[in-house]
Amino acid sequence: MDEDIFNMSLRKFLKKVGVTSQREIEKAIRDAVEAGRIPASGKVKAIARVTLEGVDLDVEIDASIDLG
Repeated sequence: MDEDIFNMSLRKFLKKVGVTSQREIEKAIRDAVEAGRIPASGKVKAIARVTLEGVDLDVEIDASIDLG
């Protein structure tokens, strides 16, 4: 395995996950607040899951997003 190629590819994947997730979360939160489904302040529980095909990896990451 070429460590440099692997590292660059992994960073590219993580950047795509981060940018895409942030965009989708921001839209979902705004829509939910506007529709009155959630309050405009407080916290929302977030769960992200990462899996890899062909590799024994299934990681769940949870945290809270503070809406202020």
